[in-house]
Amino acid sequence: MSFFAVLPPQYRLYSRVLLLGFDMSDDLMPAELLDFLPCRTTQPWVDAALGNERLLMIDHAQCEKKAASTAMSLMYRYTSRADLLTKMSQLAREELLHFEQVVTLMRERGIAYEHVSASRYAQGLREHVREQEPGRLIDVLIVGAYIEARSCERFACLIPHLDDTLAKFYRSLVKSEGRHFEDYLELAAQYADEPIDKRVAFFGEVERSLIESPDSEFRFHSGVPAAA
Repeated sequence: MSFFAVLPPQYRLYSRVLLLGFDMSDDLMPAELLDFLPCRTTQPWVDAALGNERLLMIDHAQCEKKAASTAMSLMYRYTSRADLLTKMSQLAREELLHFEQVVTLMRERGIAYEHVSASRYAQGLREHVREQEPGRLIDVLIVGAYIEARSCERFACLIPHLDDTLAKFYRSLVKSEGRHFEDYLELAAQYADEPIDKRVAFFGEVERSLIESPDSEFRFHSGVPAAA
């Protein structure tokens, strides 16, 4: 069964836009992206990101590393899921490549990679994951889809304001994060024993709260800067 057949119509449209290579650095985001994400990134977050390139890039590197770790964790936990193993293996390799690319760009800009505390975003989503299977797997996959989709949207928000080198890199990430979003949602729909719409909507509201509420620390996935 194709990916487009298992998803609700709005997600199918978004996927087709991504596969056609829509340039999300345009001022107007594709409507299909907004149909999935419950809200837009706020201008205060964009302003904070542009004013703190160092922290933005350090946390971006950590996010890529964590994304690879998540994919590997799913591979170890769900060893009998052949499609999951294939897609998560591919995703992990790509995320690690992105990590290397970010660190290289940081080095070129005189930014040292170091540990920074995690934002509340991913944990805020994951604390609502069900404990029992198959609900746990479905929720983890939906959370993964939201993280990748939000990353895609934030790259797109920043692209018009960045220097050519960083803008070109982020533009390439928009396409890959879109594919990762697809993979997570496709797997969730494939392995669920019932439609995933209600869980997608539930996590959408959680995600909205995390993005729109004040956040004391700036991170790649943080909410509205508290001082804004």
